Amino acid sequence: MKVNNIEVVYNRIVLVLRGISLEVPEGKIVAFLGSNGAGKSTTLKAISGTLRYLDGEVVKGAIEFAGEPIHQKDPPDIVRRGVIHVPERRHIFREMTVDENLRAGAYSQKDSQAIQKSLEKVLDYFPILQARHKQTAGYLSGGEQQMLALGRAMMATPRLLMLDEPSLGLAPLLVREIFDLIVRINRDSGAAILVVEQNANIALAISSHGYIMENGKIVMDGESAQLRENQDVKEFYLGLTDQAERKSYTEVKHYKRRKRWLS
Repeated sequence: MKVNNIEVVYNRIVLVLRGISLEVPEGKIVAFLGSNGAGKSTTLKAISGTLRYLDGEVVKGAIEFAGEPIHQKDPPDIVRRGVIHVPERRHIFREMTVDENLRAGAYSQKDSQAIQKSLEKVLDYFPILQARHKQTAGYLSGGEQQMLALGRAMMATPRLLMLDEPSLGLAPLLVREIFDLIVRINRDSGAAILVVEQNANIALAISSHGYIMENGKIVMDGESAQLRENQDVKEFYLGLTDQAERKSYTEVKHYKRRKRWLS
């Protein structure tokens, strides 16, 4: 998947994304980092086609998947191509059962045997969902709901899986478990994964490449291992100084961006 120099406008007035470009190679995990309001979620919505439901529009540039432009396609068409978006805060169907949620994820699939095979695979990834399959989804814990959201996405047999803040609201042990599952899904299915995440350390640990966004622009990108060693990233995204000490928010907020970040 390639995002080529796109600009996104809301309500035909507000410019949110300012000529961003990024790439998610087939079969790879890519981290997408940045502060709240930087434009990361808007980027995912542009790729999945859901911007139109929020009065948003790609007004410049192109988004390509498997060599074809998709930025003018409807969301159902994009889903059928294998681009699956798990939004922030999961957005499961709270009034439906776990089983109904999972089967809803396979709405674009027509082969009942393939659907059953996908269901068995998902329950192998997430055994807790097997134990909860008749339970109303709204009563699941936060970690279980995140697993359900991932499982529902897997039912659509994604070629590109986009995850928006999968660690949001989860305890540290659950965060580790969720990211271990993301790595396993990538390894077993071969799906490319674009993960938006506030926890920069864990996102860079599981990814091969990373992008950092500020104010609607990509300000830095590179191999994840190199980004983890970059002094700017250590200080302002991993919260570490040269002496591996925590910086306070008061110190961080007075940071003056270096010239290369503005190029």
